[in-house]
Amino acid sequence: MDILERTWETQDRIEKRVNERIKSNKWSRVIKMSVKPTTDEFIKTLQVCCIGMILIGALGFLIYKTWTGVGELLKDYLDLGTIALSLLA
Repeated sequence: MDILERTWETQDRIEKRVNERIKSNKWSRVIKMSVKPTTDEFIKTLQVCCIGMILIGALGFLIYKTWTGVGELLKDYLDLGTIALSLLA
């Protein structure tokens, strides 16, 4: 038996086990009703996810710059030494 036949047999065993579990699972109706999204639905989902990632990344960057800028502001306005500044970082 070559590698291709063994691979197909393994795949068939896995699919059989998964199908048996799906049929006995309470989520089987949901899985049976689910369909592949259309291209438009997929593109809209992709756009929403990308916008969300960009917004969360921008918010994180803004927080990072704010916190790293606080040390510089304290150094400038309060004339703290480098030891006190290193404690803030």
